[in-house]
Amino acid sequence: MDIKKYIAVTASYWSFTLTDGALRMLVLLYFHNIGYTPIQLSLLFMLYEFCGVITNITGGYLAKRFGLNKTLFTGIFLQIVALTLLFNLNNTWPQLYSLVYVIIAQGISGIAKDLTKVSAKSAIKTVVSDENKNRRLFKLVSFLTGSKNTLKGIGFFLGSFLLSLVGYKVTLSIFIFFLLLLLIFSLISLRNYSGIVKKKVKFSKIFSKSNSINILSVSRVFLFGARDIWFVVGIPIYFYEKLDWSFTEVGSFMASWIVFYGIVQSFAPKLLKMFYGDNFSENDQAFFWSIKLFLMMSCLGFLSHTYDYNSYLICIGLFIFAFVFAINSSIHSYLILALTKKSDVTLDVGFYYMANATGRLVGCLISGFSYQVAGLMGCLFFTSFFLFFCSLFSYFLKKN
Repeated sequence: MDIKKYIAVTASYWSFTLTDGALRMLVLLYFHNIGYTPIQLSLLFMLYEFCGVITNITGGYLAKRFGLNKTLFTGIFLQIVALTLLFNLNNTWPQLYSLVYVIIAQGISGIAKDLTKVSAKSAIKTVVSDENKNRRLFKLVSFLTGSKNTLKGIGFFLGSFLLSLVGYKVTLSIFIFFLLLLLIFSLISLRNYSGIVKKKVKFSKIFSKSNSINILSVSRVFLFGARDIWFVVGIPIYFYEKLDWSFTEVGSFMASWIVFYGIVQSFAPKLLKMFYGDNFSENDQAFFWSIKLFLMMSCLGFLSHTYDYNSYLICIGLFIFAFVFAINSSIHSYLILALTKKSDVTLDVGFYYMANATGRLVGCLISGFSYQVAGLMGCLFFTSFFLFFCSLFSYFLKKN
């Protein structure tokens, strides 16, 4: 693959991610402000995550069948459609009708996000030469994933800030215009790039035959489910309701967390080299760092309950979580590309991120339910529960 094409794919993915992060905070804060309950808020993201599951499992197949550029173009176009639907929401509609309407719009956005992600993540494998490929692949994956999350964090702040500054509809108008420019840029710069296309691909090939990839994927379900249990609804609504933070303050915290997480991801290879030298095993580290994450979150839940949910303790604890989670996530993102064949990269990456989206879907649903029933303590408890199983399957991967 031409490195210039890879840069164009990455730039498109970055730009898309900025609007996707902004949209998440915009939807969460706006609809909470007009009276939606935590469970209703989690339902808004339910179809978004469910469509991510379906898109990842089929997106790799479609990318291999029609080309990475086609899936990227389609993803950007569908995001424009989703934002246009949200722009046309009418506050005079009955709440049930509005809820279903927004869920459908969010579902389209979920398809859009994961079509672009499969395209960008799969493109990495095509630019790595065989010489020193493992370390180079780890660095490229960490950079792309870390920079993506940093931009998503900036998007979180941008969405909440613009909501406070210019309101819901003007913010959506800005993002629609930006995405139209991005689509034009992508169509021009990537019209001749399709990646590794194979016209005749059996649909059954979308399911991985590799035992290692299957174990890694299950571990990924629990890793990202654990994060989203507190991240999607619990913490933002807790800060807004219980601590009386403004939209901008909530968005700033979420943005800072994501940016910090993204920065740590970008430097994960250097950090692991600094901690362990050159001779570390990524399989071993996936297990060790998941255990650290489980112990850390269990301690945070206990201390938060003991000290009456002190806001400073919670914020500091969640940033420590971000550091450990970022290392773990980077190792996972490297392993999926290291374990797959170059000819099957879109299929295996799609299958793996289907597992990622499954975890996010389950975490999203538990987030709203656990917060409404048991408050923040419920979110932290379920997070620790999921991290235990993430560690268990990481151990199986280590042995495998």
